[in-house]
Amino acid sequence: MMQNPVKHEHTDSMGVGKAIAVLTSGGDAQGMNAAVRAVVRVGIYTGAKVYFVHEGYQGLVDGGDNIREATWESVSMMLQLGGTVIGSARCQDFRTHEGRLKAARNLVKRGITNLCVIGGDGSLTGADTFRAEWSTLLQELVKAGAITADEAKRSSHLNIVGMVGSIDNDFCGTDMTIGTDSALHRIMEIVDAIATTAQSHQRTFVLEVMGRHCGYLALVTALASGADWVFIPESPPEDDWEEHLCRRLTETRTRGSRLNIIIVAEGAIDKHGKPITSEDIKKLVVKRLGYDTRVTILGHVQRGGTPSAFDRILGSRMGVEAVMALLEGTPDTPACVVSLSGNQAIRLPLMECVQVTKDVTTAMNEGRFDDSLKLRGRSFQNNWNVYKILAHVRPPSAKSGYNLAVMNVGAPAAGMNATVRSTVRIGLIHGHRMLAVHDGFEGLAERKVEEIGWGGVGGWTGKGGSNLGTKRTLPKKYFEQISNTIADFSIHGLIIIGGFEAFTGSLELIEGRSKFEELCIPICVIPATVSNNVPGSDFSIGADTALNTITATCDRIKQSAAGTKRRVFIIETMGGYCGYLATMAGLAAGADAAYIYEDPFTIHDLEANVEHLTEKMKTTVKRGLVLRNEKCNENYTTDFIYNLYSEEGKGIFDTRKNVLGHMQQGGSPTPFDRNFGTKMGAKAVAWMSGKIKECSRHGRIFANTADSACLLGMRRRALVFQPLAELKEQTDFEHRLPKEQWWLKLRPILKILAKYKIDLDTSETAHLEHITRKRVSGEGSI
Repeated sequence: MMQNPVKHEHTDSMGVGKAIAVLTSGGDAQGMNAAVRAVVRVGIYTGAKVYFVHEGYQGLVDGGDNIREATWESVSMMLQLGGTVIGSARCQDFRTHEGRLKAARNLVKRGITNLCVIGGDGSLTGADTFRAEWSTLLQELVKAGAITADEAKRSSHLNIVGMVGSIDNDFCGTDMTIGTDSALHRIMEIVDAIATTAQSHQRTFVLEVMGRHCGYLALVTALASGADWVFIPESPPEDDWEEHLCRRLTETRTRGSRLNIIIVAEGAIDKHGKPITSEDIKKLVVKRLGYDTRVTILGHVQRGGTPSAFDRILGSRMGVEAVMALLEGTPDTPACVVSLSGNQAIRLPLMECVQVTKDVTTAMNEGRFDDSLKLRGRSFQNNWNVYKILAHVRPPSAKSGYNLAVMNVGAPAAGMNATVRSTVRIGLIHGHRMLAVHDGFEGLAERKVEEIGWGGVGGWTGKGGSNLGTKRTLPKKYFEQISNTIADFSIHGLIIIGGFEAFTGSLELIEGRSKFEELCIPICVIPATVSNNVPGSDFSIGADTALNTITATCDRIKQSAAGTKRRVFIIETMGGYCGYLATMAGLAAGADAAYIYEDPFTIHDLEANVEHLTEKMKTTVKRGLVLRNEKCNENYTTDFIYNLYSEEGKGIFDTRKNVLGHMQQGGSPTPFDRNFGTKMGAKAVAWMSGKIKECSRHGRIFANTADSACLLGMRRRALVFQPLAELKEQTDFEHRLPKEQWWLKLRPILKILAKYKIDLDTSETAHLEHITRKRVSGEGSI
């Protein structure tokens, strides 16, 4: 069942005469402030009054100064702060009928009939109870003379919308809860740091991460760090796990590794429900293996720090969706949660999600662990399956007889090494001989090919750049040498990890198949580029790392501008003609404008932006941030825009410019890029193994059908293989861009949050879906 979306001609007046209150409840999570900021600004944009409720439900019960009207400026500089600025508290009073009675009176007196709650499942359940009792609470208040009959009539029903803020990612129905990605950033920083010291002393480290009864943080950490073992509550180890663990640690050491890493979720249990603690594991390793073993319990560090770019964008998008859901709400629409499915915003009935979340805990308590894994959703299962293959399956002694080559093409991108590692190891597990090609197509022509084993890719997940070496050279002029290399090394399949050149280079290889039979082998392209401009995939490996680098730099620049006052910064980002980085960084850093090639602009738009900043300098927020994609316009260069702003802003603000350059390609990959690369590598090898068998005739491989050369991409919620030939139609080769890009529909949000009066097209807004449909849907994006 899906409701038809409502088309609003004028979103900037749909809130007139309405009031919205926003509160954060339960444990804090990074990104909550981004959500609060979006609710306030979009609410004000629609003409509604918006109120902060300080200290969660406690503030709702106590009323008074805890419920204050918010202004546009009051949420400025909030985006980059961790925690929740409006405070959160665990509240016993709201659990009582008297407490809810007080809360209802406080809302009615201010004419608030829309409540946006950001918190975990407990906080959202409380909101639903409040809504269900609303009319009886009002009757009691009228009877007691606490409110007038007129006031009760004006507030006859309460709309509730929830957003899930929790680092545990334990809420069913959403791919990612606000705060999860940032918590993973904190954890990975620590794991990387610990790995260096463990290596120095040949130590074993047992790391305990948060997550209550949910193993998501532990599982993704294990995948992203290449841990030896992970304990999660949803899938306890077999009864002889002690033997298996010790064998596994010994194997890792004999393969030449100097360290072991074991990740434990705080709720880890064995098959009989008995807790498995980090201390238990340490004692076991010391007693049986005599390894120097240390325990690190990460604790509240995971909740702290600045939110990642993903959490800021997630919070902002959810905030916009929440306001729309509240203002479109009727007495008949059930309380809903706004959530993300792939890269689509969706609305789900709140109590359905809470019920499935409770079902997971029930399943675990009853020992139905297979059910608990299924209920966590497809993305969780995929992570678990890839982890199990990489950590628990040994390469077979019987070989397949096939040789797979892996290479990097184009510019370096963080996460390439994680992808190569997973490709090599899964390839070995499939029984193939794995070959590493250095320096792209040029290296393939020059025979820079060597066999690579399990240990050859050890410790690669956390390394930035490209260990194999990468070049932008295309293969056409080397066909003969490349064919010779393929023949001499008996390469039966080629996995190419790279950007737009990997895509165009592979298209050239397909063209060459008619002349060179050696090129008739299965080819798989995995998109990896900071620009995110490869057709056939919504995301490419490396873009998330670049986005976080830009966002962190923008935060520092904003801080500098806030100190000097009346200063506007113009920042140039990479991306070729693709405006993904500029747009997403604009959303994550709270930019006033982002100039990109896909959204053409004129001198009038530039003038309007200058006037907009002039007005902004009259408020308390005396700073500006403008992003410009490097190739957005050949005439309106960064220097031109800088000069224009400098001239027009004379006496009002001064202007500075900053070209970020190659720092955007470097750095250690983010948890998302490591995990995404690992899963893409695993999926590519599985496809490749099937394709080679399919194209095998009498021990020879002959592949020249369209579907024997594919690109593996993330589309909405699924990882899909698409023939390269079909993707040609969807590509603008002159500007190296896909013809359609999903993120362009986020541009209006950027403008509204920067206080531009534009109309938000809500015809594509999320409708209410049911969670049962979602449980069996495709692969989650993160």
